[in-house]
Amino acid sequence: MPDSAVSYGFLLPTRELVMSQTPPDVSQIIGLAERAEALNFDSVWAGDSILARPRLEAFTTLAAVAARARRVKVGTAVLLPALRHPVVMANEAANVDLLCEGRLILGLGIAAKMPAVRAEFEACGVSIDHRLGIFEETVTLMRRLWREPSVTFSGRHFQLQDVSLGLRPYNASGIPMWIAGSVDNALRRVARLGDGWYPNPMSPKIFAEQSQQLDGFAREAGRDPQELHRCVYTTLNINDDAAQAERETRAFAEGYYNAPYDVIGRMMNFYYGTPDTCIAWLRGFVAAGAQTIVIRFACPDQAVQLERCAADILPQVAS
Repeated sequence: MPDSAVSYGFLLPTRELVMSQTPPDVSQIIGLAERAEALNFDSVWAGDSILARPRLEAFTTLAAVAARARRVKVGTAVLLPALRHPVVMANEAANVDLLCEGRLILGLGIAAKMPAVRAEFEACGVSIDHRLGIFEETVTLMRRLWREPSVTFSGRHFQLQDVSLGLRPYNASGIPMWIAGSVDNALRRVARLGDGWYPNPMSPKIFAEQSQQLDGFAREAGRDPQELHRCVYTTLNINDDAAQAERETRAFAEGYYNAPYDVIGRMMNFYYGTPDTCIAWLRGFVAAGAQTIVIRFACPDQAVQLERCAADILPQVAS
């Protein structure tokens, strides 16, 4: 069994399914979520992209998953709030949270200024150059809409007058929002606005260093650093043949991001290798203070990797 002090999540292959099937067999996603729950994973997650990296839509997919997998938490990894109006997004998120009885976590991101992402923003009628301000106003407004009887707000991007949300989350405190990012300004944003931190660190050492920085920014913002949940998002390929693991990881990354692996690998972490090396990789994050580890599998057979991770990796990480 996994270490009870650390929770483990599985990123559902919602993009991989859309890339490989026309039309996609959504029952496979629900089946993987049910299997992850049976294998004692604590959460299942869905990514977000409308055009840049097409996949199943996150909220509706998680609602369907939550109806079948009744124990695990469900989350977005990560959602781009700037592509949605905050009133609409707050209402949709509250609805999903009601359906899953308070099991929803919103992992939220800013989005990188890549050509495909810029085009996605333009198609959705949003200026990517304003995404930071839109993000901050959206997070602020959603939290207020969930908690306050009526909201009046005058910001640069949104103006509301006496708006009362008809749907409220399952819990009066709202829905936890874990914010991605690792540069100083992003960590300051997490410290000011987040309930948790959701980075994709290049190594456990870097995660530990950035976590210490976050502690300092939280204190500057008048917050107890302990209030901020620490989650790590990492990509694994587990294989007794390390060379095959590398080949599969490279092929996965290049197909997923439509870019050379040598470029993508400098922007986010991919770890491939034997069970022993993968165990050591995850143990490093646990030692550095990760409270949740969300795992994406970089491979053609997600079910096999999921089973192997549950049987051979997570029990050893705990031990």
